[in-house]
Amino acid sequence: MDNRTNLDDYLAGLGISGADETEAPPPAPEVAAGPVPVMSPADEDPRAVLDRFLTGLAARIDPGLSVSVREGEGALEAEITGENAARLAGRDGRTLGAIEVLAYTVLAKQAGRTDLRVRVDVGGFRKRQADTLSKLAERLAVQVAKSGEAHELQPMPAADRRVLHIALKEHPDVTTESVGEGSARRLIIKPRSYGE
Repeated sequence: MDNRTNLDDYLAGLGISGADETEAPPPAPEVAAGPVPVMSPADEDPRAVLDRFLTGLAARIDPGLSVSVREGEGALEAEITGENAARLAGRDGRTLGAIEVLAYTVLAKQAGRTDLRVRVDVGGFRKRQADTLSKLAERLAVQVAKSGEAHELQPMPAADRRVLHIALKEHPDVTTESVGEGSARRLIIKPRSYGE
């Protein structure tokens, strides 16, 4: 049995194909009811592309999951809900991060949109994580303001750093800065008078 053929078939079923770009991917049997119209990448609505991909993925993982996609600020935001949706987050959100990377790749390939970010939440995981990070930011801000010394956090993904930046953006006593490169990029919380 050729594993490449099986993988190609599976990816084609999800709407990802290395085949001729003029052909539309076959519809997922559990999701699509009819033929998918052939569109050039520039003509296809990015929201529809993302919805189709995530709906197909969710249906293969758990038919009880549902997907909703909406346009946010410079990004497409998707929510996967259902009884077991939170399991899709994986350990420390790693599976969810992989789903976002795949979704972005599909969006770039099928809709020709590399300018849109993709944010996916499953079972409210991202919202709970953002709430936890915001509370951490407030605690650290109090600590930094009280001690007068900067606090450097461990390296973290851009989305998490962004939550912290936004949480402390209007804070009267502290400011934030991202330093480092790539996966080693981290956030520093420092007093407003620190270096100003």
